[in-house]
Amino acid sequence: MRYIRSIYIFCSIVTSVHSGASELPEERELTTNFSSMSLTKVPEGLTPITTTLDLSYNLLFQLQHSDFRSLSKLKVLILCHNRIQELDIKTFEFNKELSYLDVSNNRLKSVTWFSLAGLRHLDLSFNDFDTLPISVETGNMSHLETLGLSGAKIQKSDFQKIAHLQLNTVLLGLRTLSHYEEGSLPILNTTRLHIVLPVNTNFWVLLHDGIKTSKILEVINIDLQKSQFTSYESQQNPILENAKTSILLLNKVDLSWDDLFLIFQLVWHTSVEYFQIQHVTFGGKVYLDHNSFDYSNSVMRTIKLEHVHFRIFNIPQESVYLLFTKMDIENLTISDAQMPHMLFPVYPTRFQYLNFANNILTDDVFKKSIQLPHLKTLILKDNKLETLSLVSHFASNTSLRHLDLSENLLQHENDENCLWPETLVTMNLSFNKFADSVFGCLPRNIQILDLNSNKIQTVPKAITHLTSLRELNLAFNFLTDLPGCSHFRRLLVLNVEMNLILSSSLDFFQSCQEVKTLNAGRNPFRCTCELRDFIQLGKYSEGMMVGWSDSYICEFPLNLKGTQLKDVHLPEISCNTGLLIVTIVVVMLVLGMAVAFCCLHFDLPWYLRMLHQWTQTWLRVRKTTQEQLKRSVQFHVFISYSEHDSAWVKYELIPSLEKEDGSVLICLHEGNSDPGKSMTEDTINCIEKSYKSIFVLSPSFVQTEWCHYEPYFAHHNLFHESLDYIILILLEPIPLYCIPTRYPELKALMEKKAYLEWPKDRRKCGLFWANLRAALHVNLLDTRGTCELQTFTELNEGFGGSAISLIRTDCL
Repeated sequence: MRYIRSIYIFCSIVTSVHSGASELPEERELTTNFSSMSLTKVPEGLTPITTTLDLSYNLLFQLQHSDFRSLSKLKVLILCHNRIQELDIKTFEFNKELSYLDVSNNRLKSVTWFSLAGLRHLDLSFNDFDTLPISVETGNMSHLETLGLSGAKIQKSDFQKIAHLQLNTVLLGLRTLSHYEEGSLPILNTTRLHIVLPVNTNFWVLLHDGIKTSKILEVINIDLQKSQFTSYESQQNPILENAKTSILLLNKVDLSWDDLFLIFQLVWHTSVEYFQIQHVTFGGKVYLDHNSFDYSNSVMRTIKLEHVHFRIFNIPQESVYLLFTKMDIENLTISDAQMPHMLFPVYPTRFQYLNFANNILTDDVFKKSIQLPHLKTLILKDNKLETLSLVSHFASNTSLRHLDLSENLLQHENDENCLWPETLVTMNLSFNKFADSVFGCLPRNIQILDLNSNKIQTVPKAITHLTSLRELNLAFNFLTDLPGCSHFRRLLVLNVEMNLILSSSLDFFQSCQEVKTLNAGRNPFRCTCELRDFIQLGKYSEGMMVGWSDSYICEFPLNLKGTQLKDVHLPEISCNTGLLIVTIVVVMLVLGMAVAFCCLHFDLPWYLRMLHQWTQTWLRVRKTTQEQLKRSVQFHVFISYSEHDSAWVKYELIPSLEKEDGSVLICLHEGNSDPGKSMTEDTINCIEKSYKSIFVLSPSFVQTEWCHYEPYFAHHNLFHESLDYIILILLEPIPLYCIPTRYPELKALMEKKAYLEWPKDRRKCGLFWANLRAALHVNLLDTRGTCELQTFTELNEGFGGSAISLIRTDCL
């Protein structure tokens, strides 16, 4: 049965430079993963081109010679964490390209060796060997770089078989260690030695020899008893001459304070320059005089203690603090140690780097004079400090360049003076309780300032000019506006992410010209005109805005909530008051000029008056009731004019009326007079027998004809009740002041009633006739039955003696 968990195929391009730098064909590499599948044997039918095979974390207990015979391309084979008890290296004789073999964490007790010339990594650590599994064939693996070993007994003779190999890393993963022959480890030729000890092992001998073996020494699982240490207490200096280790790493250490003291004393007189201890637990009774530490003759530069826990501690903590601070080295780290205090010697020390992060230090640390003239970096992250001014006074006596005070309880009051060294260029004040007043306690030459996660609401204007500031982080505060840069003229990077910023300020755009990177995302933006310049900056700044545009979303107004700023359109004309005023003025001027041009060249007022007259007439016609249409009339229209205007009536007015509808009945005074009546009575009779009455007004008409109508309009109710029956045509202009005072009714009529004005330009006649036809609109079907048959066959000599028919159709 074939077990296949997952197969990953990837391609790589292999290039070489050889007499022309030709590119080799693409080579396929196949990684097959069978880990953690509870397999008891190697699966059959593996792909021949497999290059990496992972069989870790299974239940394999035996390997067959045929298991890997077909895998000629195999390079990496991982068999760790199984139950294999015997290993025959000849199993891999057909895997010529095998370079990585991991058989660690099995139950191996014996190995049958076979030289694999191409092997670079071989790990046999954490197995059950009685002695180290090393043979002559191991020494023939000239390409070997990493070797993992294990065994209950370690002897010189085993390491001598591989002493000629130039190894990079040797791992001693020991499950048990019953015997160690002193001087065995220094036989190895390796750069890095990594030792994982079983519990309660004599660490001293291995440390003694390990320091003589490699440049980097790492030891894990140190659990010592005092009795194992005492025989070496007096041995401090003899190993200094042969020491090779410059970097010493101890991890998972559980020992007494005396043991730790002696380890430091031992290492102090060796070649170790960098000494790190992680996850250390110590305590117990004290037997040694801790004031007897010999600080002379050392090349130590850096000591790091991280993740320190006290089990039982019955000695004054001052002794512990001073043990380290009197070492007078360049770099000291004591972090995550729950350390409440730290003491320094009264004399100057040469510390350049101090890291006391993740402790419980308080302001008491700075209440005594501390002389650290060479200090350049100080890290006090995650402590219980409260007063920034105290830290500044301490720092003023140093050469501090980098200061980390993040994750404390720091505040600053305006009345507190701050003294910072001129050398300080980087400060991390994030995750504290600073308000706006913190800007009054900043070093003048600061270049990088982190104030994120505080309680800052605004950047005060009355602050010291930070002319060197390049980066400012104000994220996660309570800013309501983008801060200006009037005090930070050289600012390049500004972070105001996650504040309460609604809009941008004019000061920002005026003073922050040098800013190259701006992070203002995740703020509750109010997308109004105040934000227009900011939106334009995001759209056209080409990468200046960090997180654009996903992190820049409108919160207000509600109709834009959830809209990305890049999708908000705010026209400049609606946001620029000055531009809006100019635009309105320009438009009004253009319209005014256009109107003036139309008035001068196209007589626009005349057209407007005609259009108004037509509109008013059309509205009146729509309101005409059936009773008005059915009143007793004989003619559709009565035309009154002067002799002076008779030619216009004959050749312009009447033909136009006839052209529209031949059934219009026209009444002229000349053909409808009654010899037994006066002129005024005839006039009144013509008006009352006609549905509409047209008066052709001109100066001649006023002087000769209107006298017959003035009495009628003065006493008849037609003028007061039915002005719609009257149509005035102004043939020639008649100024009101030219109307004789004896004709008040004419003056009143012209003032109250709109009239049609005959145009001098023939091109305007079309609109004139349209208005007249609208004013004369008559429902002929309703009026024709009430007309009596009348025919006027001739006009008198006023029409040149020609005879025309005034009635073109008979009345029904």
